[in-house]
Amino acid sequence: MSRTTSPRNRNYPRAIAVGAALILTAGAVGVAVASGDDAAHPGKARSASPTGAEAEPREAAALTGSAKMYRKTTEDVTFTFDAHLAAKNNGDPSKATGTFHFVHLDKPGGEGGWAKGRIDCLMTGGKVATATGIITDTNLKEIKGGRVGFTVHDQGKQDRVGYSWAAVGGPDGTKKLPKCTSSAPHEKVKKGTGDFDVVPWKVPYPTQ
Repeated sequence: MSRTTSPRNRNYPRAIAVGAALILTAGAVGVAVASGDDAAHPGKARSASPTGAEAEPREAAALTGSAKMYRKTTEDVTFTFDAHLAAKNNGDPSKATGTFHFVHLDKPGGEGGWAKGRIDCLMTGGKVATATGIITDTNLKEIKGGRVGFTVHDQGKQDRVGYSWAAVGGPDGTKKLPKCTSSAPHEKVKKGTGDFDVVPWKVPYPTQ
C-alpha cells in the first residue's frame, strides 16, 4: 500500500506504506464561501413543533457520513465524518465540534494505518464542505497531534473527497496547517459503500 490515500504514490518503503491511513476534507478559512440553500437538504430546515411553536434553528453547518474511496487496486480506504457548527457559532467556523476517522489498508482486513481525531474547523458552501481536525489517536505515532484537512463534495450519488496531504504524499504530523484548509475533492466514493451529507452554511454577510 502507499504512504497516502492518493493512488499515484507507489514508491514508499513498506514500513512507511503500512503507515498510510489518511483522510478526510477542508477548504481555506480566508476563502469566500457561497451561501447555502436549505433547498439542497430540505429535511435540515427549521420546522414548527406540534404545538405550533417554532423549533430551534438548525445548526449552522454540518458534514456527516462515511464511505470508501474508489480504487482499481485492492486498497481499502474509508473516511468518516461527524462535524457540526452550532447555530450560536454561525460567525465562527473555528468553533465547530465533532470527530473524523480514516483507515487505509492494503486490502480489506489487511495491513495499513488509521487515525481519528477531533474537528476544529468547519465551513460549507452549498454542497461542498471543508474541515480540519487534530489527530488524537492513531497507529502512526509520527502524525499524532498533527492537523489534517478534508474536503467533501456532496453530489447525492457518488460524492467526492479531498485531503490536505494529497499533493505531498502523506500527513506528516504538522501543527502548522491553517484551520479549514484542504485540497480539491479529487477522489470518488466507491458506489454502494456509503455517502456524505453537507448542511449548507448561511454565511453571515455584513449588512453595512
